[in-house]
Amino acid sequence: MEKNRKIRVALLAGGRSGEREVSLAGAAGFEAAIDRERYDIRRYDPKTDLALLARDADSIDVAFILLHGNYGEDGTMQGYLDLLDIPYQGSGVLGSALAMDKNMAKILYRLHGLPVAEWEMARPEDSEDPARLLATLELPLVIKPVREGSSLGMTIAHDEKQLLEGVRLAYDYDSEVMVEQFLAGRELTVGVLGNNELTPLPLVEIIPGEEYAFFDYTAKYKEGATREICPAEVDAAITAKAQALAVTAHRALRLRGYSRTDMILTPEGFLYLLETNTIPGMTPTSLFPQAAAAAGLDFTTLISRLLELALE
Repeated sequence: MEKNRKIRVALLAGGRSGEREVSLAGAAGFEAAIDRERYDIRRYDPKTDLALLARDADSIDVAFILLHGNYGEDGTMQGYLDLLDIPYQGSGVLGSALAMDKNMAKILYRLHGLPVAEWEMARPEDSEDPARLLATLELPLVIKPVREGSSLGMTIAHDEKQLLEGVRLAYDYDSEVMVEQFLAGRELTVGVLGNNELTPLPLVEIIPGEEYAFFDYTAKYKEGATREICPAEVDAAITAKAQALAVTAHRALRLRGYSRTDMILTPEGFLYLLETNTIPGMTPTSLFPQAAAAAGLDFTTLISRLLELALE
């Protein structure tokens, strides 16, 4: 790279998943915040621009993947960029795929001694008869498509009818469905930043409005629907424990660059991991940028740091 030349960044946003609009909103915030003195930006939408991205590959220094869900967060785009020899922020093919698959992620969490709620993988016949699931799990239960983000297709069942309906709905989103023991408590999320040396960020507590049963798609993205407290108002011991769990989860899933792990703090003071996001939301008010700001990294500096980690 010639000295003093701006770094050429391919911003990948849009895509084909159910989180397309979230991705585009994040891209607008990214473009407004990035340091234009250091970086030249060109945006590509994988829904339409994959051939153009391949054609331009030799003139691209680094990519920033701002895609959420399938075909962006699951390792597919990462593999495409590897083939084009374009470095990118965040996790590679393996880590992205593992974190996107909630069942595989929980298996790896458990292998690394991380606390998780009990769960079963659903079968199609469970949408007609819940007896098999209720033999090992107790209502209320959380039903999730295994490979979706932003809580798409997710429901909480308080009775057998809701359980059957929830399994059916989740199968509309994915061929694999997880049924998980519901855990009451405070929802916390913990960001991790770095490649070899990992820095856990301040905790954020997520408090959806009373009209939301959980932190669903609307609660995540509707302005004012959710209150977020950063740093979370928990004691130092809980903070340290949550940060240690997030770092262990990051390593267990073979991640790099950054991640954000969601967890529940029960009334008894126990922490349980829910899932890890490899491409957290990236508007200035998203959870990961909020935590970075509390650690002294404003949004512009955070973007530059992630691009530096990509180029290491």
